[in-house]
Amino acid sequence: MTRRTFAGVGVAGAAVAIASPAVAQSAPQVKWRLASSFPKSLDTIWGASPSLAKIVNEMSEGRFNIETFSAGEIVPGLQVLDAVTAGTVECGSSYAGYYVGKNPSIIFDGSLPFGLTPRQQYAWHYFGNGKKFIDEVYDGFNVINIPMGNTGGQMFGWFRKELKTVQDIQGLKMRVAGFGGRLMAKLGAIPQQIAGGDVYAALEKGTIDATEWVGPYDDEKLGFQKVAKYYYIPGVLELEANVGLYINKSAWAALPPNYQAMLRAAASYTLVEMQASYDQKNAKAIARLVANGAQLSVLSPEIVKSLRVALEAVLDEEAAKSEQFKRILEDWRAFRAEQHRWFALADTRAEQATYTTGN
Repeated sequence: MTRRTFAGVGVAGAAVAIASPAVAQSAPQVKWRLASSFPKSLDTIWGASPSLAKIVNEMSEGRFNIETFSAGEIVPGLQVLDAVTAGTVECGSSYAGYYVGKNPSIIFDGSLPFGLTPRQQYAWHYFGNGKKFIDEVYDGFNVINIPMGNTGGQMFGWFRKELKTVQDIQGLKMRVAGFGGRLMAKLGAIPQQIAGGDVYAALEKGTIDATEWVGPYDDEKLGFQKVAKYYYIPGVLELEANVGLYINKSAWAALPPNYQAMLRAAASYTLVEMQASYDQKNAKAIARLVANGAQLSVLSPEIVKSLRVALEAVLDEEAAKSEQFKRILEDWRAFRAEQHRWFALADTRAEQATYTTGN
């Protein structure tokens, strides 16, 4: 067994070793369907779903089977939460930012501009008050939610024209999900929510002027570099994006406890797998994009500051309308401040020192 193979079976393999003796011949046969918000062409973010299904199947010795469906095969990509809530499917894989129109508090499970990194997000979720708050939100949708993936840090997006001043954002039609759209609207943009598989056509036809999606690897696959020249950083709209495993509460309650444990273990594995895969792939994809003509551009300090001011205003406005949002926001802001102070002392300074003294 190679080192890579051994690492690959880490979480799941340990769970198999524990679970296997409990999967007796009398264990029930369970068949579920999983609807994903993502197309199969985006192999990394989609790939968490078949990976999870494979691990659960192996851990249950073939008794717990999950059939996976990509965006549009059962329901459109932006309707996965609805399908799980209604029990149309037992579970789904999606991003919370698609559903802020249903309950804005759900965004704390996805990503917020100027928010948390992946490590900070899961520190808040598992060791802060995050899970308590997020479970409360999903209770309202008749859903159990388990983190199952993360994109890591993202890019700001692709633009047909340069952004030199804040005024250049006025009237800009931009595909942008979650609260990123709300703060862009504060600066005069016209946000559009479009599923990943449909973004290229909208950008090519001029239906939109700009788009953000994930990062270099997915963006290259979607072909944005062919129809928009300027690729902007820093990715302050999303320092991470958590992908959730949504499970219908009745379907969850019907599972034996060991099957529930298998889902948790499998989701923990796919979370690490997705983020690691993106980190490896993005580093190579950005080099290809730039070599092929994409112009890597940096937002001006004026634009970044305006975006931050807009975000805090949007958050305060939402908190004034929702007691639930206010409670979560107060806790999240305090946690964010602590984490950013710590990371500024540790990771950020160490990384900067490493990069500036390297080749």
